[in-house]
Amino acid sequence: MVDTNNRRQIPLLPLRGLLVFPAMVLHLDVGRPKSVQALEQVMETDHQILLATQKEISIDDPTEEEIYHVGTLAKVKNLLKLPNGTVRIHVEGLKRARIDQFIQLDDYLQVEAEIVEEEDAYLTTEMQALMRNLLTMFEQYTKVSKKISAETLASVKDINEPGHFADVIAANLPLKLAQKQELLELTSVKDRLLKLIEILNNEQEVLGLEKKIGQRVKKSMEKTQKEYYLREQMKAIQKELGDKEGRSGEVSTLREKIEEVDMPAAIKEKALKELDRYEKMPSNSAESSVLRNYLDWLVQLPWTFETEDQLDVIRAEEILNEDHYGLEKVKERVLEYLAVQQLTRELKGPILCLAGPPGVGKTSLARSIARSLNRKFVRISLGGVRDEAEIRGHRRTYVGAMPGRIIQGMKKSGSINPVFLLDEIDKMAHDFRGDPSAALLEVLDPEQNNTFSDHYIEEPYDLSKVMFVTTANNIGTIPGPLLDRMEIISIAGYTEVEKIQIAKNYLLPKQMKDHGLSKGMLQVKDEAIQKVVRYYTREAGVRSLERQLATLCRKTAKIIVSNEKKKVVLSEKKVEELLGKPRFRYGLAEIEDQVGAATGLAYTTVGGDTLSIEVSVAPGKGKLTLTGKLGDVMKESAQAAFSYIRSRSEELNIDPAFNEKLDIHIHVPEGATPKDGPSAGITMATALVSALTGRKVKKEVGMTGEITLRGRVLPIGGLKEKSMSAHRAGLTTIIIPKENEKDLEDVPESVRNDLTFILVSHLDEVLKNALGE
Repeated sequence: MVDTNNRRQIPLLPLRGLLVFPAMVLHLDVGRPKSVQALEQVMETDHQILLATQKEISIDDPTEEEIYHVGTLAKVKNLLKLPNGTVRIHVEGLKRARIDQFIQLDDYLQVEAEIVEEEDAYLTTEMQALMRNLLTMFEQYTKVSKKISAETLASVKDINEPGHFADVIAANLPLKLAQKQELLELTSVKDRLLKLIEILNNEQEVLGLEKKIGQRVKKSMEKTQKEYYLREQMKAIQKELGDKEGRSGEVSTLREKIEEVDMPAAIKEKALKELDRYEKMPSNSAESSVLRNYLDWLVQLPWTFETEDQLDVIRAEEILNEDHYGLEKVKERVLEYLAVQQLTRELKGPILCLAGPPGVGKTSLARSIARSLNRKFVRISLGGVRDEAEIRGHRRTYVGAMPGRIIQGMKKSGSINPVFLLDEIDKMAHDFRGDPSAALLEVLDPEQNNTFSDHYIEEPYDLSKVMFVTTANNIGTIPGPLLDRMEIISIAGYTEVEKIQIAKNYLLPKQMKDHGLSKGMLQVKDEAIQKVVRYYTREAGVRSLERQLATLCRKTAKIIVSNEKKKVVLSEKKVEELLGKPRFRYGLAEIEDQVGAATGLAYTTVGGDTLSIEVSVAPGKGKLTLTGKLGDVMKESAQAAFSYIRSRSEELNIDPAFNEKLDIHIHVPEGATPKDGPSAGITMATALVSALTGRKVKKEVGMTGEITLRGRVLPIGGLKEKSMSAHRAGLTTIIIPKENEKDLEDVPESVRNDLTFILVSHLDEVLKNALGE
């Protein structure tokens, strides 16, 4: 060790998380190899070492920059080697020292340091005042903090030397290392005393605040403990009453769910309010379970989640064509909706009504619409629904109350923009429980359904993003206001050509798969399918056709399993062998021209049909008899035709007194089937004229049209379906009202090409084309 004018070369011991002031005596445990070597070095000389604090505790081998350059020169009074390899030393701080230069860094740290002498260390009057002030504050701090012992305070009081006094107080205060280092670096005793007064002043303020906070926390803790005690009591009471689990866990789970679900603010507020009521309610009360169910519904309903629409028109068209053959109008409407959505992304969900006979694919088409839009699909059947509460739900005051089918469907879908199918909307009825069709008015009105109100939920629910699709067989039974809210898309029956294509490409592959048949087991010829369509089914759709194909598949499966054949080829002959004799006669047209029998065309809920009208004339007193289960409108049409013939009897070469001499009987088979409507007017008139004049009605002619008392022919509805039924029946000529000319474009081209359409505006034109000479 070199010592020159207060400058010394001396080993350095870096301290971690610790700072030693002059006059401090303490024990240290040293474990780092360099530090141990430095101690061994000083023990061989004058036992003096420099203690300086590291800036970072975590560093094992600190560099020059990582050590504070002001430390404490200390004397190692004692050194003890411990069994674990560490060394325990007893040191006493002597003086401040400033490191000027690091000399050695390899085996141990050695530095060149300057011993710092204290400035103004004399006991002046000012110094005494500062010491007295600091002591008073230290005493107050000791009382409040309770971290400093009475012995320490007594020893501080006995110190008269200002520098020593300041260092002892600094060493006993719970300060941060940076603050202690700042005090160590102050060579002016006066500055050190002032700094300590400032620190103690701040500490007293902090301790005062801590005391206040502690009192508040204590009160809060007391309150919490009281609440906890009361809750535990409540749990015990609930357990005694039969609620073993208590309710706290359930309530907290529900609260979490309410927070997780993205509800509108008003709904969330209502849910939390009802949850508070539920929490305070006895578990055995009737209303408790009602509230629990209500909260479950609020949590499980989709309030804001919506699926992303797949707005690719080309992909949607491919899906629609893949699932359904024909039905161009409906597909076009869906693609239009998609195109507009792609441009605006704000179009309210349309309300489509698919109207048509059974079995034409209305329900499955709605499913395909959902698939093409990439939306969830929900279907509810309205057939036979008589109660308004089925739509709007029951109020919660009723036992077993539930939301209506609309809200149930939305919960099932899990999103606010599904494709929602309301099946069989024309089959709803109403009675003393209300009118469900009136309740649907709000659901199906795009201007109102963004705030749909369900009696059970009681809060407005947004249905504006839902795409509603309804189906109906007969739109005539749907109330006017409800019909006005829907866009009607009529789906007529399929032509024979379409049925054969549907059977080949859709129905037969599906049935073969369902019955475990491969292509190598069953081969069906086109003429066999045609025979099934013509002689074993009579329908506008394809449901019955699918049943017949299923029968053929079953019989084929039996033949193959019983090892009669390994492969079945279905020809016309084989079809008759498996299905039995034909059930229907293809081509219902009359075999020959007849007097008093005319073929009319009718439109029913199952599609178009032909109607044979027969008139017989016998001597009598002019009695007119109508049979065949006819409705009022149809009877009135017969009366109108009869009156017209009486007024034109001379021009028609009929005895003017025929109504006094002859009894006339008009019959419309089949007698058990109810029939109504005005469109059989010209058919009845033609059959009457034929019976009274003896002129035969041409067998290949069918007709439809309403008649007036003056012989004018008025337009009718369902021309497409009627034309298809005429084609199916084997007729070649159809007489239709001239005003229906615009509807001819709806008739399939294959049907139009096989039929001759005669447009008429007066009965004279009908008779000219329908009756023979």
